[in-house]
Amino acid sequence: MRSYLFVPADSERKLARAPQSGADALILDLEDSVAPVNRPEARRLARRFLDETGEAGFRRWVRVNPLASGVALDDLAATVPGGPDGILLPKCVPEDLRTLDHYLAAFETAAALPRGSVRVIAIATETPAALFAIGHYAGVSQRLAGITWGAEDLAASIGGSNRRADGVYDDVYRLARSLCLVAAAAAGVEAIDTIYTDFRDEAGLVQECAAAKASGFTAKMAIHPAQIPAINRVFTVGEDDLVWARRVVEAFAAQPEAGTVALDGKMIDRPHLTLARRLLERAAG
Repeated sequence: MRSYLFVPADSERKLARAPQSGADALILDLEDSVAPVNRPEARRLARRFLDETGEAGFRRWVRVNPLASGVALDDLAATVPGGPDGILLPKCVPEDLRTLDHYLAAFETAAALPRGSVRVIAIATETPAALFAIGHYAGVSQRLAGITWGAEDLAASIGGSNRRADGVYDDVYRLARSLCLVAAAAAGVEAIDTIYTDFRDEAGLVQECAAAKASGFTAKMAIHPAQIPAINRVFTVGEDDLVWARRVVEAFAAQPEAGTVALDGKMIDRPHLTLARRLLERAAG
């Protein structure tokens, strides 16, 4: 996965156009982009979309409302029987993931879906309390597929702006980004970068994608279809990287007992082998 596109689930027009975006995954949004009065219709349309796209060439995720909102169970009851690939859980802390795991198991059983088939991505930085808990996702649930972060809700919780005058994220939000990255690595799941809000600024988007990829993020979320080509282009593992990764794997395979090997006049060690394998896994999908 390289790109995740948010689609307001109460918009038939946007749902109809989303499959042509080229996004690797669509996120049918029942939370921020849907007014409370429109939630029943959004659930109905999301379920219909899931029913009609079961054999689609993209992944289908649903962003439900936070567990503490009192309406998340209604979101799950409406959409899980449609067999989504996963649930995006906002304002998440590790205990919420544990609770969601139990809910999903019940809904899967009721819908005759395979146990554990619905995965979870945690949005893990949207409240101040979540930052203190983000290092504890490892081992909570095998459903966890990724961890992502968000700056908008965190800024609202704190009561400040998430970017400085020069457009760079302020310190708290850069901390949230870094914690997301290391928490995902600690849990052994994908680190997914947050949205870039200015969908008309392609140069800024490309720059942010490149920085995220260099840091270790493997994908990025998008709020507009126009952002998908740039995201996919930047997060696609390049042929040069794949050639290097294959050569590293081959070098260690030829010397399985070695801790370090020579390649192109440089010494590489086991961490390079780990990186090479991850690059090949990402390229394989």
